[in-house]
Amino acid sequence: MADTLNLPVAENLNTKNGNFICGVVEGFYGRPWTTEQRKDLFQKMKKWGMESYVYAPKDDYKHRAYWRELYTVEEAEHLTSLITAARDQNVTFYYALSPGLDITYSNSKEILALKRKLEQVSQFGCVAFALLFDDIEPEMSEADKEVFQSFAHAQVSVTNEIYQHLNQPKFLVCPTQYCATRAIPNVSNSEYLNTLGSKLALEIDIMWTGPKVISRLLTKESIQEITDVLRRPPVIWDNLHANDYDQKRVFLGPYSGRSPDLIPKLRGVLTNPNCEYGANFIAIHTLAQWSRCNVDGQRDLTLNDTVSADIKLETETEDGLLGEDVPTTLSPNMYHPRQALRNAIREWLPEFERHKAAWGPIAKPQPVVAIVPVPIIPSINTCMSLTTTTTTTSVGTTTTPIVNTTQLQALAEVCSTVSVSANESLINPLPGPVMNSLVSETKVICNESIPNPITPAPIPVKVVSADNTPLPTNLTILNGVIFKDKENGAFKVPADDLSTKTDADSIKDEMNTDPTTDVSNESSLSPSEPMDCNSTPNISPAHIGKIIGSSEDVAMSETSGSSMVVENNDINQMQVENMNDNKRKGQLTVEDLQLLSDLFYLPFEHGGQGLQLLQEFNWLKSNAQLVISANQNTDTSQPEIQEWFERAAKMNEMTQSVNKLFEHLSICNNRELLYDLYSYVWDIRGVVSLLNSYIKWLAGGQFPSSMPSYTQGTYTWFSKGWKETFMSGEQEPWVFRGGLTADLQRLIPVDSGNDLFVYKAPDIPTSRVYTIRPYNCQDEAQVYSVCTRTCKNGLEDIELPVKFKNLHADRFVGAFLTLLPEFCMVVEDDTEIVGFVCAAPDYKKFRAKQEVSWIPEMCGKYPQSEENKDLSKLAQESIAVFHEFADEIYVSSPTHPSTMICSLLPSVLDQSVSKRLVTCLLAALRANGSFGVHVIMNSTDSYTHAFYGKLGFIENSHEAIKGKIVMGRTF
Repeated sequence: MADTLNLPVAENLNTKNGNFICGVVEGFYGRPWTTEQRKDLFQKMKKWGMESYVYAPKDDYKHRAYWRELYTVEEAEHLTSLITAARDQNVTFYYALSPGLDITYSNSKEILALKRKLEQVSQFGCVAFALLFDDIEPEMSEADKEVFQSFAHAQVSVTNEIYQHLNQPKFLVCPTQYCATRAIPNVSNSEYLNTLGSKLALEIDIMWTGPKVISRLLTKESIQEITDVLRRPPVIWDNLHANDYDQKRVFLGPYSGRSPDLIPKLRGVLTNPNCEYGANFIAIHTLAQWSRCNVDGQRDLTLNDTVSADIKLETETEDGLLGEDVPTTLSPNMYHPRQALRNAIREWLPEFERHKAAWGPIAKPQPVVAIVPVPIIPSINTCMSLTTTTTTTSVGTTTTPIVNTTQLQALAEVCSTVSVSANESLINPLPGPVMNSLVSETKVICNESIPNPITPAPIPVKVVSADNTPLPTNLTILNGVIFKDKENGAFKVPADDLSTKTDADSIKDEMNTDPTTDVSNESSLSPSEPMDCNSTPNISPAHIGKIIGSSEDVAMSETSGSSMVVENNDINQMQVENMNDNKRKGQLTVEDLQLLSDLFYLPFEHGGQGLQLLQEFNWLKSNAQLVISANQNTDTSQPEIQEWFERAAKMNEMTQSVNKLFEHLSICNNRELLYDLYSYVWDIRGVVSLLNSYIKWLAGGQFPSSMPSYTQGTYTWFSKGWKETFMSGEQEPWVFRGGLTADLQRLIPVDSGNDLFVYKAPDIPTSRVYTIRPYNCQDEAQVYSVCTRTCKNGLEDIELPVKFKNLHADRFVGAFLTLLPEFCMVVEDDTEIVGFVCAAPDYKKFRAKQEVSWIPEMCGKYPQSEENKDLSKLAQESIAVFHEFADEIYVSSPTHPSTMICSLLPSVLDQSVSKRLVTCLLAALRANGSFGVHVIMNSTDSYTHAFYGKLGFIENSHEAIKGKIVMGRTF
């Protein structure tokens, strides 16, 4: 098969001689890339025949928030080295500024500041520039309204003036209306876009994201439409692989949904990819392959992919790749996404064995994002209709199900409440730290002495409206700083270039904050988007001087941003050592990376093996009644029963493959790359393992035939209209938060268990795997041991004589293991059982069974005697429980009919283990018709109280028992 990977760079005729711009725009929100990473990117771009890089990191210090400020000597050296490194690799370095947050277009001082900033960068050797006006309020100031006819005229005037001032260099502009859904009222009739097309210098290229902010498809018709309006072909700012709007997703699928037939109709394509630099190999590599082609090798895009999703599952090859749509031969000028993916994976694999260190703990670089129910409603831009089932679009005729408004709203609400990690926020995106990527080769620095002026404010989106409540703050003016000047050596910032400092109250560490707590006025909520993750500020540095002394409060706040890896100057570097080769358990394989890509594929599409996981689990759960028959000693040779167990075995094999991927990734030499991917793989590995654990429990058949009515759940991937809407691309992908990880966790039949999926990945990578499985009789001794070692408020009662060694375990877990072993589960690492959970679906019936079958035996084993007075207080209490059982006051609650006990050894530091263990148990209880469970503890057991509190249990004052605390939760 022809391999486009080996094409000589010179044969990339589309980019040769600058006829086609193809490259990368670092234009996302969150932690920028480092100097070292950008230089590595330039080398790869040269190798792959790409020739343009746009420096535009939204949250880098002097790109957006402080765009007026010139670079210091140290910053200038780093920026100069970047520009030089790009030139050495034949890559055009576009330096971009985003002044639109607060610029006054009619103010000559503002234009002078803009010119001065770009002049400084030109002195560093930069020959290409860009002005970005995306994600800003489309309103002019009163001063501008007196000078300019419209917002577009203001931007055009400034852009043309800057372009001429810099002697007409290569120049890009990103408009405020940068996609079809933001064109008012539409693309063809947008006064804004038509003004840009007619008034902006024709040599200036205009960026465009397509029909949406993140566009599933780019069609010839849509490109022709915007070309006609702009009077020039657009440069596509492609957000297909952008992930700064969702901390659960990273995109490792191939460049897709854009036919190479578009290349002659475009000025260029720049991918704005994942925040994690190391995660972008496939995104950039496959774009490079696409840019060399002029024939589309994939099947007809007018076919309805939502319909073919099920067909794909039937045509999977053994490695999970889609065999049906990859031609057996591909010529060098033909592009096919799956073949491009294979090429990229083969070249990506050696990257994992490069010896590279990582700095600091694992943390995701995306900004904290809002979780807001975004209504999914029909519009002129959507394929859904409330009255008809067929709608004609520019890509052909598709048939979609009738979905009413109520159902769509419910879908949106489910998606918008996807569980988030502990370092995410349930409120509007908070301003992150002011970051600087131009003062270190390997780090991004957080300069806390410079506050971030960007504060949450609503951005107009057609389906949501919101406002913002300003916060009070104290302002002071910082002293001027010294900047490099080519002619005069140095100078100070003029008085009108002001900075701010705030003493706003620090925000609590989100790791210690209950994610369900309302910490913000709901009116401040607004949707998060890749080019919208930080909202337009109400104030910026240059405008602060204008309001000092005003009676109005200034909307300003600052947080350290726990979702980003940023390091202060006073924090010591923490280098993670590479593992010795002789300790390695196994290296990553091509199959591992194929699985990794399928688990984290594309915004509107899950990979083949990801779909298999969804399909297999749903089938096994939906057909679990077959197991009841098998466990009633009926004919287990029936084909449908055999199929269930065969598919359960397949589910287990797939789980083991994910475990191997996790283990192999955890020990790779490239620690920087590992840190970029670890939290994602760690998270999905846990969810897949949980699904598999539940299937193992179902295999026991311990549930009634009415189980489906208890476990059907609400909205999942298999609900009517769900995957069709997800895959259609007619909704922005942030409407469906969480990706495959969330779609898998929604299949767990615990509707009110969202909090149980809130946990943080380990700070330091570990390959340790914890496995949850049903209890069996051989586990009794180890479960007893765990119970004994944790019985005294999380610790061991070390005062017990040998003959009483099992006393506490007999009290707490013995009856469960003996009378209800089917509702007991254990968690083990690679050596031993480290935790357990036991339950009784009906506590009242369980007590009756205990009284007959357990208590008499225990009373005989532990008689009341004088020698008991020498035992510990807890031991005396345990013996008394047996002898006073009949008179004990117990909980009999209709809302919390079940009871349970859970315990883990102190050596288990992974906070997700207990949550996954309990989630599996709650799913088992739900399968038996229970929707509420309670636990009882001594009022002095603070550790136990906190343990269950973190599992979502709350105190039940209605079931008060003297000296005890009753806690319960529903699910």
